[in-house]
Amino acid sequence: MEYTFVVKGHTNISSEHRTTLELTKDPEIGKTADCIIGVGSKVSINDLPEDVLRAIRTDKKPITIRFETDNAFDEVKGYGHHELSLDHPADMVLRKSDFKCSRTIMINADKAACDLKKELIEDLADSKPLRVTIIV
Repeated sequence: MEYTFVVKGHTNISSEHRTTLELTKDPEIGKTADCIIGVGSKVSINDLPEDVLRAIRTDKKPITIRFETDNAFDEVKGYGHHELSLDHPADMVLRKSDFKCSRTIMINADKAACDLKKELIEDLADSKPLRVTIIV
């Protein structure tokens, strides 16, 4: 199953964090927010369809999250877990580690913000829209 939504890029996106990647409903970010790649989301974890949430809460469930701008494409692969509460009102975080909190949507991810394709990050730093597709 797939679920797609759109977030916005932002001039402060640097995509330098080595262990996480984040999307947020917040419309603005500072220059130190090096894990955030998308802002102004109309969707939080709370808004995901119940069947998607149920799949993410399955141990070792493979998850792919695809990121697309008009000029670039990348994807991150990781896993779900039954301990993910999936109830944060504003943020979604993909983690290379197995740390779990209300913001975590994926653990043991194969990429963090710093690993994404340069062309994608350049588009986001130019405030271009980002299509996000969660595939479970």
